Amino acid sequence: MSQSVKTKDLMLSGLLLAMGILLPMFFHSVGIMGKIFLPMHIPVLIGGFILFPQLALFLGMVTPLVSGALTGMPIMFPMAVIMAFELGTYGLIVSLAVRKMKLSVMPSLIIAMISGRIVAGIVVFILAQFFGLEMNPIFFIKGAIVTGFPGIGVQLVMIPSIIYGLRGITKKKWIEG
Repeated sequence: MSQSVKTKDLMLSGLLLAMGILLPMFFHSVGIMGKIFLPMHIPVLIGGFILFPQLALFLGMVTPLVSGALTGMPIMFPMAVIMAFELGTYGLIVSLAVRKMKLSVMPSLIIAMISGRIVAGIVVFILAQFFGLEMNPIFFIKGAIVTGFPGIGVQLVMIPSIIYGLRGITKKKWIEG
């Protein structure tokens, strides 16, 4: 059965996109750096659990680009470009993991986080090769993990709680436990 975009899916995507723009703004307004707590990642990862794969991929790719264009966070090049691929991978992998592989929340989340960082490293490598970007992909990934460790911890605690809460409220089967 082919999936068409329903109004509900578009509304959820719009809400998650808005959260992906507003959460980093809030964090920055209270003096908390986004690269430490990774607030933009949270709505995209949640989107992976509740949206079908193509829309979750789109949400992840467009969120840093729209945020960068509207707020200047992240800086469009290279960070918003790198994050578009990283977050797009998060959304896609989570959605595929729960729908196709029937994985539970935590393994889906961890696989997506690892995959997204690997893709970010590949993008950094490509940008370094073709655009002369002076970034080392390995150091970039290590730095992202070390700097973002508090945010990774928050995601590993908060997102499963939110997803299990949503499942309890909606009684939907789109989230495997």
